[in-house]
Amino acid sequence: MNNILSLMIEAHDLRRAFRHKEAVAGISFTARQGEIFGLLGPNGAGKTTTIRILTGQIDPSGGSAMVAGCDVVKDRARLKERIGVVFEEQNLYERLSARNNLAFSCWLYGLPESRADEVLDLVQLRDRAKDHVSTFSNGMRQRLMIARALLHRPPMLFLDEPSRGLDPISARDIRLAIKQLSEEGITILLTTHLMDEADQLCQRVAFIVNGKIVANDTPRNLKLTHGERVLMVTLTEHGQNGHSALQDMTIKLDDPADQQRLSVWMAQDRVLAIHSHEATLEEVFIEVAGVRPA
Repeated sequence: MNNILSLMIEAHDLRRAFRHKEAVAGISFTARQGEIFGLLGPNGAGKTTTIRILTGQIDPSGGSAMVAGCDVVKDRARLKERIGVVFEEQNLYERLSARNNLAFSCWLYGLPESRADEVLDLVQLRDRAKDHVSTFSNGMRQRLMIARALLHRPPMLFLDEPSRGLDPISARDIRLAIKQLSEEGITILLTTHLMDEADQLCQRVAFIVNGKIVANDTPRNLKLTHGERVLMVTLTEHGQNGHSALQDMTIKLDDPADQQRLSVWMAQDRVLAIHSHEATLEEVFIEVAGVRPA
């Protein structure tokens, strides 16, 4: 029973068709309480459509889903109370300050204005509370939208491409904010085509291609299971004019011919250094999905 209660998302054979084309084609997965779960895939893979189904914005054509204990079709009113959603579109009031943007949302939710200050602290924008949103960078606007999505204290947060179009520093700030929210016990589902970002943030990820999940596991397990076992070997060899030259070589441990080459080099005392190379999540995605993430 405790295991069932700990599941914040339960999606079973979700489908969604647009004009006879399935954007979501039988997706099933679960997300546990408190984890950061990533839906990873190229543009047009079905990530955003999946989020719109899970947040009750559109009906599935088939299948079912429970989010934060709510049926996404039958229990939408309670679902909206249990989730926060941040899409790419930035619908903030430019001429209002950050705090007044949130204060207006507090009024809509029937919440005390003091809650605005609490969420500004959560996303580290308290020192810019009185500044107009028109002066904010894209990264600051994104953090403000996350703050707004957290006003009503939802246990579940959906983020659609949270760092798209951000400079490296702003993207780093968004990642830090997401990690902090996870430490506060909030379950986060994010979509991204940035594999490095997912590797840093997510406890588990699902690769989605053409509306279907083609892999679902921890980033570590995916890299161990699908990545090639590779060594980077630095060799020395006697160059022209008696000078020693260095050469970097790649050895695939599962290739008998490469194993033989390495044995020969070691017997010749030519191996200066050996470094293991772990596959990146992007390399695994390309191998499993057969396409690049972006």
